Amino acid sequence: MKFTVPNDSTVFEALSLAYPDCSKTTLRSWLKEGRVLVDGRVVKVGKEGVRKGQVIALGPRSRYIGEEIQVLYQDRYLIAIDKPEGFLSVPTAFEKEKTAHAFLKKELTPKKVYIVHRLDQDTSGVMIFALNKEAQERLKDMFKEHAIERRYVAIVEGSLEKKAGTWQSYLIEDANYVVHSTKDKERGQLAITHYEVRGRSKKHSWLDLRLETGKKNQIRVHCTDAGHPVAGDRKYGAKSNPIRRLCLHACHLSFRHPMTKKILRFDSPVPERFYRIVEPKVE
Repeated sequence: MKFTVPNDSTVFEALSLAYPDCSKTTLRSWLKEGRVLVDGRVVKVGKEGVRKGQVIALGPRSRYIGEEIQVLYQDRYLIAIDKPEGFLSVPTAFEKEKTAHAFLKKELTPKKVYIVHRLDQDTSGVMIFALNKEAQERLKDMFKEHAIERRYVAIVEGSLEKKAGTWQSYLIEDANYVVHSTKDKERGQLAITHYEVRGRSKKHSWLDLRLETGKKNQIRVHCTDAGHPVAGDRKYGAKSNPIRRLCLHACHLSFRHPMTKKILRFDSPVPERFYRIVEPKVE
């Protein structure tokens, strides 16, 4: 359900007006669960102000695995989740248990869960896993063929000169697991990132990004190469850490279902804390 805010007020006051039969406890639970969206942005703080004419929407009740991993979609072939920052995507030599893959395997037993792609541990947002081998192979091929649209939001340091553009380089990983751009086409892997500046503050810029390729640490390296590291990214040279996390979020995945051929679109709301650093322009 959506409704238009009639007068300047707080989010909680607007909800109380729109849902007069609901208790304050219920309204607070909607906010806490991330079900309240203002102009498409998740708002969890009832005291936040809203203006006349803004649109508030109430999202559906969410399903969670554990307490933190939200399920966006599931069928017999695949599952889409909203991965929190701080969670590994898949097991490593150093961590086997607190990973998105491990949580899914435990939840969906005896069904098998197959890895398709990864997000960095400190990157939040949309991920998909396959639920049978054929779906996994087809999805992996789709990633290789760039048949899956992947969009991100990043808060970066400084102000970019151009409103939009494309970064392209060959990437190589060193012995310390740090990725660099290289001129060696034989050793490096081609990476292409398209960006658009959506907003600026005194110290940071809001970027909408679209991946044409999906290489490890691609966005982080390209932002640093451009002189604008992702905020909070100490590994790649960031000097600021305004919200104590990497300011990178995988906000969108869309593709044609590998088995049913249905068009699927998955979106993860940009974390509210990003808006505290830079307010993007609404188009």
